[in-house]
Amino acid sequence: MTNVWFITGAARGMGVDLAKAALDAGHRVVATARDPAKVTAALGEYENLLALSLDVTDAAASAAAVEAAVGRFGSIRRGRILRLAGAGY
Repeated sequence: MTNVWFITGAARGMGVDLAKAALDAGHRVVATARDPAKVTAALGEYENLLALSLDVTDAAASAAAVEAAVGRFGSIRRGRILRLAGAGY
C-alpha cells in the first residue's frame, strides 16, 4: 500500500533525503518549499511527485497546499506529514 507523504522543507537537507526515500519506495509525495523549482531540481521528475510552493508561516498558503495535494492524490488521510521547514542537520 502506498501512502501520501506531505513534506515541508523538501528543497534541501533532510527533506530531500526523506522525499527521495519515499519516492523510491513507490509512495506519493507532496514536496513543498518556498521555491518549488528547487524541489524539482533536488528530486528530479517523478509521476508521483507534486512539488508546491509553500511558506509555512502563511495559513492560507498551507490550506491551498493541502487542497492541491487532495486534488492530485484524492486524499492525504492515510498519509505522513513531515514538517521540516527551517530544520537543518
